[in-house]
Amino acid sequence: MTDTMSHEARVRNFYHDGPGGEAAGQAYSALMGDVWHHGDNAAEKAGKSPLEAAMILEQRLTNLAGIKPGDRVLDFGSGPGGATCAMAIMTGAVFVGLSNTETLSQRARALAEQRDLADRVSFLTVGDTDYRTLTAWPDHSFDAVTFFESVCHLSDKEAFFRAAHRVLRPGGRLVGLDWLQRPFGEHQSPEQIEAFIGAVCEHIRLADLGTLDGYAAMMREAGFTVTHAVDEFAGEPCWGSTPPEDREKWLTYTSPGPAGDLFVQGKRALDAARGAGVFTVGWWAAAKGPAE
Repeated sequence: MTDTMSHEARVRNFYHDGPGGEAAGQAYSALMGDVWHHGDNAAEKAGKSPLEAAMILEQRLTNLAGIKPGDRVLDFGSGPGGATCAMAIMTGAVFVGLSNTETLSQRARALAEQRDLADRVSFLTVGDTDYRTLTAWPDHSFDAVTFFESVCHLSDKEAFFRAAHRVLRPGGRLVGLDWLQRPFGEHQSPEQIEAFIGAVCEHIRLADLGTLDGYAAMMREAGFTVTHAVDEFAGEPCWGSTPPEDREKWLTYTSPGPAGDLFVQGKRALDAARGAGVFTVGWWAAAKGPAE
């Protein structure tokens, strides 16, 4: 990997499991299976597994999006396909999952086949910057757009939200979940927050971490009406998706990729940000207005 590689290419390389890739996709699959996002905080506190809590949060967001059988949904950043397939089963809708990493798309397609969903769940690999326009689809192509912890990888988040607004039909909904930064406890200044978040972004190939209100503002600027903007871990450190008993297997995981211990370094940086409270996860629901 060279210093001249674009950020989006670094993201692709990070997840790529083939020659030259950093094999994070293989690592995450080994440790989390085929669903890679945080879950409902209350469900985890009640003793639900990370997967069960993730399904509860997916159900909440698909309900807010009003997704129903036969709808067409674009799932941006679909990764290994677990969340996309689960939402298709929940709703009966037709899903198109997008990734810029072909090895992830291959794994997702195999999963759809295994779950007998290939007739209404597809996975496409797009170019590194295609998210900025989504020009493969004309205006009003989808009833909903979803994203689960993927926009944090984008260097031009505003462009993605504009593109999502364009491809949605009038009245369509945008729902999503993402990694965020925030002031917490003694860590209030941008410099104090960056001391933790900077390492997370470097090791996990994030462009930056936005804020709850910042995402909502970008959605409004793109033309959406934002109905929900929620910090899932408001007022407390966000340790969701990593039960204490799982920490050892994360920190002792041996990466098969040439980046050596990059994956474990990223986990250590993320845990430090979690412990400081400056890392959290938020979710949003927004609507595109009727045709003018």
